[in-house]
Amino acid sequence: MISDYVKGKKKFEYPPGILRGIILHRLIDTFTDEHPATKKAKEVFRPHYRLYSGAFIDVVYDHFLATDKNEFSGQALYDFSQQVYSILNKYKQWLPGPFAVMFPYMNDQNWLYHYRTLSGTGKSFGGLVRRAAYLEESSTAVRLFEANYQLLLQCYRQFWADVKPFAQKELEKLKTAGENT
Repeated sequence: MISDYVKGKKKFEYPPGILRGIILHRLIDTFTDEHPATKKAKEVFRPHYRLYSGAFIDVVYDHFLATDKNEFSGQALYDFSQQVYSILNKYKQWLPGPFAVMFPYMNDQNWLYHYRTLSGTGKSFGGLVRRAAYLEESSTAVRLFEANYQLLLQCYRQFWADVKPFAQKELEKLKTAGENT
């Protein structure tokens, strides 16, 4: 969850378990950016949001994961979100400043759970725009998301079929490497 807020060599300041999470997150980010389905999905947002198209796809994929009945029922997603917030609270001292400021809102408003709704996804687009240096509005992103919903869902399904086993394999490699050091 914090990887995007930890820059460069700062990752080495974290305990081994958190460091593994940061490394895994970055491996998944690279895999995501290079995946053909993601490249196709980015084209929906690229004309309006250029380099930020990938960030919008991250939110889109979060929406589809939250609505994926093979991964979460409504209650399972709610329980999962509460578990994530509980773990983050347990490690509060390790949260980078900007994430630590945002986290209470994420927790109180249960952002992870609300990715399952179109309005929750729209709010996430708005948050992305507020944090971006060169973006001014998210209404176009909402319109593009809704107009291309089926295409983006198809991209998510192709991507998810590949990223899940990739992430599991990489996590096992990181755990094994950690045991050997």
